[in-house]
Amino acid sequence: MKKIGIYVHIPFCIKKCKYCDFTSFENCEEKVEKYINALLKTIENSEIFLQNNDDILVDTIYIGGGTPSFISSDYIVLILNKIKQKFKLINFPEITIEVNPGTVDKSKLQTYFDCGINRLSIGLQSTQNKILNLIGRVHTYEQFLETYSIAEEVGFKNINVDLMLALPHQTLEMLEDSVNEVIKLNPNHISLYSLILEENTPLEKEIHSGLLKLPSDELERKMYHSTKHILEKNGYLHYEISNFAKKSFESKHNLNCWNQNEYLGFGLASHSYINNVRFSNIDDLNEYIKNIENNEFQKNVIIHEVQNKEAQMKEYMMLGFRKLEGISISKFEQKFNIHPLFYFRFEIEKLEKLGLICVDLDKIFLTKKGLDLANQVFEEFI
Repeated sequence: MKKIGIYVHIPFCIKKCKYCDFTSFENCEEKVEKYINALLKTIENSEIFLQNNDDILVDTIYIGGGTPSFISSDYIVLILNKIKQKFKLINFPEITIEVNPGTVDKSKLQTYFDCGINRLSIGLQSTQNKILNLIGRVHTYEQFLETYSIAEEVGFKNINVDLMLALPHQTLEMLEDSVNEVIKLNPNHISLYSLILEENTPLEKEIHSGLLKLPSDELERKMYHSTKHILEKNGYLHYEISNFAKKSFESKHNLNCWNQNEYLGFGLASHSYINNVRFSNIDDLNEYIKNIENNEFQKNVIIHEVQNKEAQMKEYMMLGFRKLEGISISKFEQKFNIHPLFYFRFEIEKLEKLGLICVDLDKIFLTKKGLDLANQVFEEFI
């Protein structure tokens, strides 16, 4: 029996953030019920994607978006109940839901807790309201503090807080203040992402028009290393390029993805990795719903890659380098029956000479310089 993770996409928001290019929609409340019904029907017919659910054991569930906390918590209960009906779950699986301040109250959070959700990921991004306004967030720092306090009161112990760096008009001092303020709350997990300026987003247009200005690349690196130091000094393990956790509170769902384990995505534009095949669902909301109502589930599926062994090994290296501990040589050899230092000897020799990776006993991992130039390392395995 093999273990998989499940991802569920909820593509609805009060308002899209200015930097967001995810598949999500604002002002679509009238389509929520139809979408949830389509989602439930797809889960009910999940054998189409897995052949045999009896051979599957689910160890993580992640409900993301969009803003999952925007819709009624009753829908979240229906989704989880349907998953539990269709799949065998391990004892005490990690079940995460993304929430945004301003979209949850005590009643919603209590419902989440009571139906088995045991991990919250709260989108904060910055503690400065001016910065939040510039990037189009619909909440204030004060609303975040209220949400966090209620979550603790309800009983959530495993809470992640999302922060972003290199935001418009953000200074190093502003970012350090945000990190220090969040640390005072003592969450068990903190995600710290660099802003990626995506094409055709409102923020990209404002930057290119000169209305807003981003920190320089040099300042972005200073921000990254400074906040890394602050977090590690305060007991957070830097276990993935953008993620920090207290001991034993690493995101199991994300680690499974970085370890090239399998997962099944339900919902619009969600991605799956099953039996060495990477596929996703279409991103047209109306077509997605119509296909499911017509029992034409396969029309929603786009096959991206059917991996051969070489593709699997290259991807395993790329994903593994996202983790600060890097790639285990023995685990690679056990999985693929070949030694990575032999198979990738030219790539590894080149990257070692550039000072981007280090080989030490059973590990191949990024150096400090490699962390800054991780994309250069990844490119060697594309």
